[in-house]
Amino acid sequence: RAMLPTMTPKLVIGILLVGAIVLFAIIAPLVTQNPRSSQNPALSPPSSEHLLGTTKLGYDVLAQLAHGAQGSLIVGLIAGGIAIVLSLIFGVLAGYLSGWREDVLALVTNIMIVIPGLPLVMVIAAFAPVRSMQLVAFVLGITSWAGAAYVLRLQTRSLRTRDYVYASKVAGERSLRIILIEIMPNLLPLLAAQFLFAIIFAILGEAGLSYLGLGPTDSITWGTILNEAQSGQALGQGAWWWFVPPGIMIAALGCGLALINFAI
Repeated sequence: RAMLPTMTPKLVIGILLVGAIVLFAIIAPLVTQNPRSSQNPALSPPSSEHLLGTTKLGYDVLAQLAHGAQGSLIVGLIAGGIAIVLSLIFGVLAGYLSGWREDVLALVTNIMIVIPGLPLVMVIAAFAPVRSMQLVAFVLGITSWAGAAYVLRLQTRSLRTRDYVYASKVAGERSLRIILIEIMPNLLPLLAAQFLFAIIFAILGEAGLSYLGLGPTDSITWGTILNEAQSGQALGQGAWWWFVPPGIMIAALGCGLALINFAI
């Protein structure tokens, strides 16, 4: 049966990193100014008034970072949720079923595996007239589930031959109940790990899309901050405070989730 991960240094550090970023995303937007307020001096370095300085348009970087944290986390959670649901449908069902139904589900999964993920996301995002945060998360979710589904299918195929699953079939239990009661509890650690990996992929994917100008057009994320810093020539003007903080936040969140994933 499924067991909780032990409290290893990796797990503790990962929880602390992710917990600190989540708290920052919840509390910081309440105490910072409007992230689109241009009343501040442009390209002001970090000071007591603006702890992380300002952008070329006078936006407070700390305020943008705080609201960007919310945007990036929302994208990650939505995309991760979509990816894990599709992984369950095409992974667990394909692993439990047999015959032509397994072949069809496995064929769809294999097709999605061989299609390059990021180029597909770029093509879909480029053709969208308006790219909302939810649309970007949806696109990232439907393009990142195949790898997890393949792993879940192999594990489920192994579990369906166990004695307790066979006993449930002989007792006349319905397939849905067998999957939920007998198979799913044994997949929980794997599901949790795949969910965290999907969140990491989505946050990094959104940052990459936004940096290329294909991210959300109506929201602030860490990726859109990097895109604005690049278009505003922050590096050339020495405005390190504009692009370094969002980069550190993306790296820290990815590191924290990866450490939790390793522990699981």
